Amino acid sequence: MQTQITKATIHVYGHASAEPEQVAHTFDALFAQEAHSESDLAIFAINPSAGVDQETIALWEALDEFQIPRLVVVTHLEKQEADFDDAVMIANRVFSPMATPFLVLHDEAGLPIALISMQDLSIIDYSTNPPTSRMSDPEHQTLVQEFRDEYLELVQSSGDQAFPAGLLFPAIPLWIERGIGVDIVNRYIEQLN
Repeated sequence: MQTQITKATIHVYGHASAEPEQVAHTFDALFAQEAHSESDLAIFAINPSAGVDQETIALWEALDEFQIPRLVVVTHLEKQEADFDDAVMIANRVFSPMATPFLVLHDEAGLPIALISMQDLSIIDYSTNPPTSRMSDPEHQTLVQEFRDEYLELVQSSGDQAFPAGLLFPAIPLWIERGIGVDIVNRYIEQLN
């Protein structure tokens, strides 16, 4: 007897400046402008240099009632004025407290090049094709220690199934053209099956 794996129903929300339609296309999802209670996952795309509009905030609040798993993707990281940390602070204020399982590492020119895991301090380097993983350097570990402590405490207090239960909201850096964060979002989608 074969087990049927059903495809998750994913809706993507966000202001046009965050390019939610491109995000929806990347994750085989549907772009939506109204709250859908039948979603398996809601992805909210935000552009840190544009902030979050009132309509997007209202959609997040509407989905609170249904406890739908949600995550935030922060787009346009290649813009020098865009900052992942600023976007997370905004999302914490207007949505719900965010979990940051990864932080962004930049190259000499200030462009995002890698992500560092708060779980195990490994680095995913997207400058290689395919991306490569390695352990972070001691100086990276020192720089992110406070963020890591906060993340681990939040995950521990929330429990293993908090994300699929709609109780833990990860914020993921995303640069689709470079593949940064695409693999991470796909891992969260897989948790729903």
